[in-house]
Amino acid sequence: MTRENIANALVFATDGAQVGVFREGEDLIPIIARAPLNERADVDDLFDRLVWSSSQQTYVPMNQVVSRFDLVAEDALIQRRDRVRTISVRANPHPHETAMEGFARFRPIIEAMDIPPGYSLEWGGEYESSAQANESLGGTLPFTLVVMLTISFMLFAKVRQPLIIWSIVPMSVNGVVIGLLLTNVAFSFTALLGLLSLSGMLIKNAIVLVDEIDARIREGAVPVDAVRDGSVSRLRPVLLAASTTILGMTPLLFDAFFQAMAVTIIGGLAFATILTMIAVPTIYALFFGVRAERPVEAVEAE
Repeated sequence: MTRENIANALVFATDGAQVGVFREGEDLIPIIARAPLNERADVDDLFDRLVWSSSQQTYVPMNQVVSRFDLVAEDALIQRRDRVRTISVRANPHPHETAMEGFARFRPIIEAMDIPPGYSLEWGGEYESSAQANESLGGTLPFTLVVMLTISFMLFAKVRQPLIIWSIVPMSVNGVVIGLLLTNVAFSFTALLGLLSLSGMLIKNAIVLVDEIDARIREGAVPVDAVRDGSVSRLRPVLLAASTTILGMTPLLFDAFFQAMAVTIIGGLAFATILTMIAVPTIYALFFGVRAERPVEAVEAE
């Protein structure tokens, strides 16, 4: 009798042994043979099981080859992190609750627990991944913003036009917040990426509009007419460009990973595009002192 014979008998009596494969189309389903529940409910019943002896070509009772069974607890799998033994506790939020909402609800409760000496607590999961991603992104974001500001100032070779363009970017946060609240989606790392890409789209639309107004003024148009006519002429291109982007991001609304980014871009772009056509001409008129000329009849009447 070998150890392999005893091991096979124990596997058949507990977890079950694979005796074949059933093919269903392209799927291979394993066929598991296992002793009935009443024969594997008690450890003592294992002594009555038969073990196949390959040398004698017959079945031998288990109690003739095994004197007793001892149940001993063992660490079958020891998890380590940074070479330190670790216990990982995992949980999923409620169906109508985001991961960050569940984290904010449980974090003070867990951190209020008394940790024994020699133990430490660290947060992982989505919180850790977002923190690491934000940290890596924060190292390059200031440099990127400086480059974008430099390009915008070099494009116009002036100060007020770039300030008008960049004043639109913070206003898009309103549309992002509205979109996230309506869809109940958390502001995750992918949402942050969507917000950064959204700023580039808004700057592009504002540049097109401001450049059109400047071109009309250089051609000799009255400033108030240049602001009005330039805004009207750029309305259709800006709306069509925003619409194509929104329609392109719509399929990602049903993707679990890119949903937050899609909501951020769609909500922020839809809100900020309409806001751009109103705010940019208004801020331009305020910065350059553009005033509507009063009719001559009104002046004479006064």
